[in-house]
Formats: sequence, structure tokens, C-alpha cells
Amino acid sequence: MHAGLRITAFAAALAATFGTAYGVGQGLDPVVEDSAPARHEGHGEASPTPGGGGAREATPGGLQISEGGYTLDLKTPSVTAGKRSELSFVIRDSAGRAVTAFQREHEKELHLIVASRDLVTYRHLHPTRAADGTWSIPVELPRAGGYRVFADFTPARKGAENLVLGADLAASGPYQPQQLPASDTTVKIHGYEVRLDGALSPGKESELKLKVSRNGQPVTNLQPYLGAYGHLVALRSGDLAYLHVHPGGEPGDGTTEPGPEISFAATAPSGGAYRLFLDFKHEGEVHTAAFTVRAGAAAPTTDASPADGPAAEAPAQEDGTGGHGH
Repeated sequence: MHAGLRITAFAAALAATFGTAYGVGQGLDPVVEDSAPARHEGHGEASPTPGGGGAREATPGGLQISEGGYTLDLKTPSVTAGKRSELSFVIRDSAGRAVTAFQREHEKELHLIVASRDLVTYRHLHPTRAADGTWSIPVELPRAGGYRVFADFTPARKGAENLVLGADLAASGPYQPQQLPASDTTVKIHGYEVRLDGALSPGKESELKLKVSRNGQPVTNLQPYLGAYGHLVALRSGDLAYLHVHPGGEPGDGTTEPGPEISFAATAPSGGAYRLFLDFKHEGEVHTAAFTVRAGAAAPTTDASPADGPAAEAPAQEDGTGGHGH
């Protein structure tokens, strides 16, 4: 795993001065690397750990603004924290033309993830595309600081593979840095309790099981969401490398139950801390449970005290203004 991360002098000053205001025009430069081979849509391929041997493998998603002949052109590089803003962008091909044809995957042409650099704030959105190829959606980010915007899509051309491109977004306002939330195996969100079993293993596929309950009773009637009973995104702390995995089964396959347990196969590209964001739907509402895990660490053997705060800093919404926009 290797990812080039360029940090502007402004961002470095921010890290050293906690009480200062986060400026609109001077956020983190986009993370850009030389193009790497396109990846399969699972985004679970492993790369060698820094300093490790072995063959080079695909770069994780989201670390590059351009890849495979496509570029994420973010038209809104900055917003104001706490203020509703229109976020717009274009996917461009190698000739600079706006891409207007996409494959539908997991019920959408494109999935948009917005996450703060400290991994406290998370949004899973589904913007609308205009005829000219411009995507847009209203967003309201609660805190000032640096954010990463991820566009997850597959072009509608023969042989095209899934891509995840990333660009930086600055939210202006008084900046107060926050630490990565502590590791825990149980999270409470909107009256639900979600239990995580399993652990990420660097360079090796491992199974993660998440069990949903409410009022002490297992939830056995989860609703399909994006073609599955759960949707999982994992972001690596530090560079926000993007891992995107889905359950092995799907609704209607004759074997996958609608809860209480959702299982995922995931591969961490390296050791270190990761933030997992599980989206699940029940009684018409989408909820997000977030966990901090460490790849390479032994899976906990005892129950942890449930985390009582919000798992991801936004209630799940269906109108695009909160944690989800669909």
C-alpha cells in the first residue's frame, strides 16, 4: 500500500493551531497519484503493507482524483460549515468530455460518499445527473475542516470496471479537531444496537458479521437497501483509503435471511485503524452504525460497553439533507 499525500502549508498550519478558522480557499490539495489498473467493484483487493515484499497490487479506491482515463472534476471545492450548499461535480473521460452514461450498480448509477478527515462525519449520498453530465446534491456539513469526496461508479462501456475517485473538500468556519472515536464492538444508533464480530486482517480476506437488535430483540425483518440487507464502507484512518464491500448474499436468493445478522467479506490493504460505516434499512428508515477497528489486532473476546452516542454524525435521511440522499 502506498499513496501519495500532498498537504498544503495551510493544512499544516491548521494542524498546529487548533482554534483558528478553516479558510474557504485554502483546503487540502487533492490527493493525486499516477494512474493504476482499474479494480473489481468489490474494492477489497489487498496491496502490500508499507515496506513489505511481494508483488504490487491495485491501489485502494479513493486515493486518486484520476484513474483509468477518468477524472473527478469537483465543481464545489469549498462550502461553509453548518450551511446548506449545492455540491456539484463532473466525471470526465481522457479527452476531458463529461461522461453521461453509467452502469447501474447496487440500484444507482453513482454512489457519493463524503467523510471528514477525522472520520467523525459521514454522508452516503446519491446525487442527480443532468443531461450535460453534471451531478449535484444539496449538502450541509456540521463542522469546519477537511473532507474527502468519493465518487463510486462504473462507466457504461464494454469491459469497464468499477472506479472510486476522490477529491478534497474544505468546509470553512471555526476549526476544532477531533480524535478518531475509540474502538468498540457494540454501537447504539436511533434505538438500535449493532454488534460487530470478526476482525480485519491485513492482506487477507476475513469475515465481518454485524448483528442488529432493538429493545433487546433481534431484528429479523430488515429491508433491502441498495440491493442488499446492508451496505458497508470502510475508510482507513490517515489517508482515507476506501474499501467498499457488500454481503455475500442478497434478498431473494433463497438463502440470505433479512437479519438479524449481516455478513461481509473484507480485505484490509494494510494494518492500522479503520472506520466502518454500516447502512441498514428498517421500517422505511436508513440508519448508519459506525465502528473503529484495527486491522491486525485480535478480535475482542468480551462484550464492550455499547457506545451511546451517534455512530456517524448525521441521522439517516431519505431526502439527501442528512446522512443519506437517495
